[in-house]
Amino acid sequence: MSQGPRSGLAAVSSALLAMSRHLEVRDVLKTIVASARELLAAQYAALGVPDDHGGFAQFVVDGVSEEQWKAIGPLPRQHGILAAMLQQARAERLADVRQDPRFEGWPSAHPEMSDFLGLPIRDGDEVIGALFLANKLRPVGENPCPEPQGGCGFTQEDEELLSILAQHAAIALTNARLYERSRELTIAEERSRLAHELHDAVAQKLFSLRLTAQAAAALVDRDPSRAKGELHQVATLAAEAADELRAAVVELRPAALDEDGLVATLRTQVQVLDRAHAARVTFTGHGVRALPAAQEEALLRVAQEALHNALRHSGAQHVEVTLRKRGTDTVLRVTDDGTGFDPTSVRRAGRHLGLVSMRDRASGIGGSLTVESAPGKGTTIEMEAPGG
Repeated sequence: MSQGPRSGLAAVSSALLAMSRHLEVRDVLKTIVASARELLAAQYAALGVPDDHGGFAQFVVDGVSEEQWKAIGPLPRQHGILAAMLQQARAERLADVRQDPRFEGWPSAHPEMSDFLGLPIRDGDEVIGALFLANKLRPVGENPCPEPQGGCGFTQEDEELLSILAQHAAIALTNARLYERSRELTIAEERSRLAHELHDAVAQKLFSLRLTAQAAAALVDRDPSRAKGELHQVATLAAEAADELRAAVVELRPAALDEDGLVATLRTQVQVLDRAHAARVTFTGHGVRALPAAQEEALLRVAQEALHNALRHSGAQHVEVTLRKRGTDTVLRVTDDGTGFDPTSVRRAGRHLGLVSMRDRASGIGGSLTVESAPGKGTTIEMEAPGG
């Protein structure tokens, strides 16, 4: 490494630490690609995770702008040199990829590439990805590389360094996959538990309610006074069933809160929504510490309801979520640039958009909720919770 052993080791250490910080698969892939490109001074880097149908389930690039990436078109297939890396599980180091007999060209918007270095990412005997770099940049202080005749060229040292990175990338990617699977299992277990709770706590009440209602119907004509008593019992059973249902739902604290805390859970959910919707969804957290469980759940539920409204009903182009300290309190703000509404007319019409539920959650922890909106002016929902 031309930077010298100490700085080189520091760069490797930084790259490996960066990969280990993330648990979401997509974040791990992005970090691997960015680390490889920076560490080996390449103009372009990419990582593909193969599917079972000759394509890639995921494909992440670094060094290509978002506009250029969109112009390139669909994800590449597993052909040519990519296929060789995946099928033969060996490194490919080429002076000019365009001169290789396996090269099959690329789309017109694809950047021009010359020197190439690629390695499979392996988990045991399974190839779980392909990591490759193109266009080695000149070392600092040296003459520019001859372009487009082959570039600087990747070295054997580069290949060995990328091999180390690929081994650690396999560990990071495998850990991230295991984490996501465990989260899925946790969610499934929570759903199963809730179903069991609902069955035990509510089903018996509903069964009694049904029998009582049938008895009341049978008594209406021949014994109205007894029928009236049965109807009172119906009302009582219905109220008890509603209380049991509410208790079961409130008890279901999101598993992610226990594992990751409020800030990380909100950030993850916002990232998922940003990928799933056309609107840009962003999150910023400012110095919020861990809160009591009730506060964290209330803030998360209000954020989810506000995000649902903004993404499904407002037509917003941008939704911004912020969580920050204000004195001794924690403040959640969800702001969108959508169509907005008149909160007064919405309340009169009975279309609450979840506002009543959000206010109940805020007041239930000693907090407050405010709604600012007007037609054509977007909406801001702010919840203030004690502590943090």
